[in-house]
Amino acid sequence: MSIFALDAMDLAALLCSRVCHDVISPVGAIVNGLEVLEDEKDPEMRNFAFELIRKSAHTASARLQYCRLAFGAAGSAGASIDTGDAENVARNLFVDERTKLEWNAPRVLMPKNKVKLVLNLCMIASATIPRGGVITVNISDSDGYTDVSVTTKGSHLRLADSVPNLLAGEPKTGHVDAHGIQAFYAGLIARECAMDVNVDVTQELIVISARSTAAFAAQAAE
Repeated sequence: MSIFALDAMDLAALLCSRVCHDVISPVGAIVNGLEVLEDEKDPEMRNFAFELIRKSAHTASARLQYCRLAFGAAGSAGASIDTGDAENVARNLFVDERTKLEWNAPRVLMPKNKVKLVLNLCMIASATIPRGGVITVNISDSDGYTDVSVTTKGSHLRLADSVPNLLAGEPKTGHVDAHGIQAFYAGLIARECAMDVNVDVTQELIVISARSTAAFAAQAAE
């Protein structure tokens, strides 16, 4: 099957839809909390509203910071991104009382598209553990060869059947919707970085890996 080509306008629209989907819930909760503060005099209810606003503002900020790095330009063309910044964004977004992030990567400057790929794979991985678990990120980058793996472990592991095909740029349905745009976009980034993406699913683990192609690695080593 040939690589599916998504119109540039459709890609932009679907990515914008994804960003809005991620941000609208906490922003809506902030609005609800402010409405409670306007109407309520009961101290307990006002404390509840303040806590709702605080948590929702933190969530909205974390999601916006993630979107800026994972989807946005994050600097001029050809810019590099500190993997430490990517780790901070991931920790703010993914870690909660049910989820633990293990980030195994040296703090280095990496090409921005490779960092964007890591963050998109993290988001895809987080969806595989709806009841929480452990997300483990491993990154090695040397001599132009990059190896990334994002592993999830937890109860009720599940990976949508469409994800491997979307990562490969070969959607089964012949089209991409807002639910599948992140996996499709991650595949686009990987191919732009000359990297192959693979998915390995077992009962205990789901591993999404991305590696520089052999041809690219050989060229970089010359």
